[in-house]
Amino acid sequence: MRTSSIKRNTEETKIEIELNIDGTGKSVIDTKVGFLNHMLTLFARHGRFDLKVICDGDIDVDDHHTTEDVGIALGQAFKEAVGDKKGITRYGFFILPMDETMILTSLDISGRDYLGYGLKIPTAQVGTFDTELIKEFFLGFVRNFPITLHIDQLAGENTHHIIEGTFKCFARSLSQALAIQEAYKDEVPSTKGVL
Repeated sequence: MRTSSIKRNTEETKIEIELNIDGTGKSVIDTKVGFLNHMLTLFARHGRFDLKVICDGDIDVDDHHTTEDVGIALGQAFKEAVGDKKGITRYGFFILPMDETMILTSLDISGRDYLGYGLKIPTAQVGTFDTELIKEFFLGFVRNFPITLHIDQLAGENTHHIIEGTFKCFARSLSQALAIQEAYKDEVPSTKGVL
């Protein structure tokens, strides 16, 4: 079982994460930020990851620290759960249509952090959630896994659909990249022998 348990405590947030990569999509999410809860629930379901995220953050200030720090801790949880990376597919990509919106994500479990961020989110907020924080979430994730991740918006003008489509698409790409190839289960997918 590829599982992890992470606790990350700072002056701004206290986070607990439990992750099972080889799950069924069950989730318990409570970040105190409603929109982020919704996105993480979608992420778990579409990636078929069992995920528990509990965060107590300084949301009386704003949602920034909670969103960024959850991205950081979630990246750490995936890094721990994947371990030596033997047998993983390594690469993943998905194109997700959602009504008028189309999102493409592609990634490499490379051991090198890079975020190519091509979202053009038309509004500054969804409800009370600042949409600029989506980039901060993904930066936190890729720097702490670390992976190379490209997110591109091929179509769409609805802010909610763009962000929701991105989390669903990312989950599908990540699940694909982390899938075990039985024929290569004792090998790291790199000529260097490490990732």
